Amino acid sequence: MTAEFLELPASARRRFILFIVAGVVLMAIGLIMAYLNIGAGHHEAAGAAHGAAAEHGAGAHGGEHAPIWLRRLFASLWQSNVFFLGISAVGTVFVAIHTVAYAGWSIMVRRIAEAFSAWILPGGVIMLIVFFASGHNLFHWRTEGIMDPASPNYDAIIAGKAGFLNLGFYVARMVIFIAIWWFFSKRLRDLSLQEDQIGGTGFWDKSINVSAMFLVLYAVSSSMSAWDWVMSIDTHWFSTMFGWYVFASWWVSGIAGILLTAIYLKQAGYLRFLNANHLHDLGKLMFGFSIFWTYVWFSQFMLIWYANLPEEAVYFNQRLGGFDGKYTWLFFFNLIINFAFPFLVLMTRDAKRQMIMLKIVATAVLIGHWLDFYMMIMPGTLQGDSGFIIEIGTGLVFLGGFLLLMTKRLSQASLVPVNHPFVEESVHHTT
Repeated sequence: MTAEFLELPASARRRFILFIVAGVVLMAIGLIMAYLNIGAGHHEAAGAAHGAAAEHGAGAHGGEHAPIWLRRLFASLWQSNVFFLGISAVGTVFVAIHTVAYAGWSIMVRRIAEAFSAWILPGGVIMLIVFFASGHNLFHWRTEGIMDPASPNYDAIIAGKAGFLNLGFYVARMVIFIAIWWFFSKRLRDLSLQEDQIGGTGFWDKSINVSAMFLVLYAVSSSMSAWDWVMSIDTHWFSTMFGWYVFASWWVSGIAGILLTAIYLKQAGYLRFLNANHLHDLGKLMFGFSIFWTYVWFSQFMLIWYANLPEEAVYFNQRLGGFDGKYTWLFFFNLIINFAFPFLVLMTRDAKRQMIMLKIVATAVLIGHWLDFYMMIMPGTLQGDSGFIIEIGTGLVFLGGFLLLMTKRLSQASLVPVNHPFVEESVHHTT
């Protein structure tokens, strides 16, 4: 097999830059509107008091909040970065799982998955910057004196979690998780490129060991990162299923991203050996894990609803009917776009083999799970003061940046690993 290299046209690069420019414009409009309190559902003071009361179930005590426009900026940056950072790591998870499983069919899209990890390092840097810049505006447990019994801001429940939620340990975990994801992504990518140049099965054998080690570490770090980066926003609440829930959202989004990239490359004249059978398998993964995400969503919701414990039910009360019903429509739309739509559209074999159907569903899944992270993060950080203009603008900026880095890495090596031991199996893959 001959190597096949992506030559990204200038028009595509301009389109990605246009995403960033459009996002910056939307962010600027949204920030100005928030600063002037135009179209806000709550006044800033009322929103802060409401948020503190919802968090503590009592008086509104705590540190002074930043202006609403700045709080929304912090929350939207955090939301989109957590979403894209998770998708980026899923690219490496996809490679590692198929490596240890000795899967041959996926070799045709392996380089796409490898390229997704290009966002891990910049995403990690952005995460650290936003975390330190935001203070307690994202994470209530960072309020000064909240774990000090002598402070008027003292919260006994949060103080009970001081062993886990302390600044040094939290930042160390963040750095370690991102470093693990980046290191193993780079290691698997390097082995793949060396295999292209030299050939043989030695690099494949090393990839199996590296992948196995990475999957063990990722299984732990992905759940803990979900607790740290998302669940600790609602500090009083916890769910033992939350790590699985966030992973399911990241994973199905990553599958949708890989599938969408493969289709666009195929339509641009690349990946000449990619056929309907490969698309069918990717479609089955997207279909199956949309159902898995729903299973975890329903299990978490049902157990909390059935127990009817106030300290657990408050999470869903805020999203289902709280803040004057601000999130109620999104609560149900989340289920429609992330479960009902992909389930109904992709039920048949033919639908999973048609590019147009797969493109529509994959795009819907990516938008839907971006909204899923919106639902996870906004009620706990902004209460009733969230919006969509700043948030969509931020999402477009991150999308443009992700695509620029991903396509740059994709163009640096052959789109198909020509010396991979299973490449012929992938070329002749049938389902």
